[in-house]
Amino acid sequence: MSMRYLGFVLLVWIPGELHAQRSLQPCHAPRLDGGYFVPVQETYPHETELKYACDNGRKPVVGDWWATSKCQNGTWAPAPQCIDEKACIPPTIPNGKYVNNSQSWYEEGGVMRTKCDNGYEHKDRVATAKCKNGKWLTLPVCQKSDNACTEPPKVPHAVIIHQGYQEVYAVDTKVQYKCEDGYTIDGAQTSKLIFCIAGTWGEGPTCRPSATSGSNEGEIQTQTTSITNCGEHPTIVNGDVVEINDMFLRFSCNSFYRRVGPEKVKCYADRTWSEVPTCKDAYCSVNTAQYPDLIHDGVIYLKYDDNVELKCRKLHWYWASDHYSLVRCSNGRATLSKCCGYLQRHTNNCNGYMTN
Repeated sequence: MSMRYLGFVLLVWIPGELHAQRSLQPCHAPRLDGGYFVPVQETYPHETELKYACDNGRKPVVGDWWATSKCQNGTWAPAPQCIDEKACIPPTIPNGKYVNNSQSWYEEGGVMRTKCDNGYEHKDRVATAKCKNGKWLTLPVCQKSDNACTEPPKVPHAVIIHQGYQEVYAVDTKVQYKCEDGYTIDGAQTSKLIFCIAGTWGEGPTCRPSATSGSNEGEIQTQTTSITNCGEHPTIVNGDVVEINDMFLRFSCNSFYRRVGPEKVKCYADRTWSEVPTCKDAYCSVNTAQYPDLIHDGVIYLKYDDNVELKCRKLHWYWASDHYSLVRCSNGRATLSKCCGYLQRHTNNCNGYMTN
């Protein structure tokens, strides 16, 4: 490159670079009621970090007793602000968020409302929290909805399109499978939609090698053969093979799990296995240590639709007999009644629910 050409490039580039630098504006000293900052200057260059603290009885809107704000092209971010020390700063809500109010903090006695992400719901239907003396009383918890699904089933020779991976999928979510090149579903289709319904995915596709010449070849490839031709048996988590037949394997899930998918798995003529089932949770757990009214007895596990009685502590001197909490497991969630006597339990008059 000649020196004349290089000089021309520098003349073009340097003014543009200088213009970009000049466009980054400095910040004026912020107005901070009820606090102070260092260093004190009239203006601060772009990307200057300013440390500030608050007077007695107040606290920064972010951070602890001191906070940092940064000059970003003429604006302080976040803006320095001192609030009442009894006010509350919104917390992080796993799998959810708080509904924004007119300001980024809540006054003493203020109520924060939360919203769970798709596929999650509020535990015990508690969606609000109250600010008390700078702390939140009993923050809401967003837990997986009973009607939501975990990740879709894995299908050999297929991928899911138009949908990113998530840990939880809301009810009615649909995913589309597409077979890899050279594979089809039932010899014709190459894609299939399934839906999340009541916590369970619909049956996924089976992608088999497509016929290359004539219908007879396609029929041969979908025929079943002896399971010895497929080699090593497939395995499933929380389940096992309970019967080995010449033509199929029969699967069953362990206790406290339920089978989703076919019971029998066959070997195709192309030496691939048919769809393999999965075993999903079918139990609830109750940690008795989390309930002050119960006698602590570790973690109790219940199968779906099980009903048990957990013994309560003697809470009142006038209790003439032992009291128990009625526990029911339904769709992965355990509900505990209040502590009831014999007559209440056997006349279906044990009302009210226990909370931890």
